[in-house]
Amino acid sequence: MSEPIILKGKPVADAILDQVARDVNYLKEERGITPGLSVVLVGDDPASATYVGSKERKSRELGLNSVTYRMPENTSEEELLDLVERLNNDPTVHGILVQSPLPSHIDYNKITLAINPVKDVDGFHPVNVGKLVIGLPGPLPCTPAGVVEMLKYYKVATSGKRAVVVGRSNIVGKPLANLLAQKRDGGNAIVTIAHSAADDLGAITREADILLVAIGRPNFIGSDMVKEGAVVIDVGINRVDDPDAKRGYRVVGDVDYNQVAPKCSAITPVPGGVGLMTIAMLMQNTIASARGDFNQS
Repeated sequence: MSEPIILKGKPVADAILDQVARDVNYLKEERGITPGLSVVLVGDDPASATYVGSKERKSRELGLNSVTYRMPENTSEEELLDLVERLNNDPTVHGILVQSPLPSHIDYNKITLAINPVKDVDGFHPVNVGKLVIGLPGPLPCTPAGVVEMLKYYKVATSGKRAVVVGRSNIVGKPLANLLAQKRDGGNAIVTIAHSAADDLGAITREADILLVAIGRPNFIGSDMVKEGAVVIDVGINRVDDPDAKRGYRVVGDVDYNQVAPKCSAITPVPGGVGLMTIAMLMQNTIASARGDFNQS
């Protein structure tokens, strides 16, 4: 078959961020509102620190009031809850994001529950999860929402198509399956959630017109698990050792790209695919919160 279409994240993210920049200017000039995003990082996890730095730079580039709280590893749960409460009560803060993973002595669920759902720009509070499931407006989890925006941007037909989501996390797999199943643009698909407990996972993934993989295992999906002509969306970001690489590692997805790409009609690269969408959707959620989109829903 012909070469697959490479579904790059950059043009999609750029289009969203261009609109975010216009929205920021409007809110400042017409309503006197500077959208505010507060990010909390506890500990010194290198991947988290890199990601938080990217969020910080993009926020400031777009003109948001961006504040990052870097707290030591030994921060107590009570101290973190106190900070969240202060941010909840601060009218200049429209978005709160507590970066995971948290140190083991802090209950992640307790922190998530403490965030005002209107300011929960990660979309992980149970109130917002419930809104997602029944189709009410609210902040959507950034990576799943970014995947749907990519499908729409590249005009990948989803209505009536068989979509298989490999992975069942609360961050990606479950919300992505919900979004794809909803009767909306970029949805209306026939959705299956699959995972490693399947006796024959390949028998399920080979049925997919659209295969979306978020299982957290490098190069897990090979060509024998993909139907000819499928669209493959790889959400995975994994570091694998590579002594020949400058940093001693390289980044790969959950899909063995070199094996799978020749069978696909379209596929996302890693890096350069879905990963670029997460920050763009975070910015979009923050602007929507500042605009008041989530207040009455």
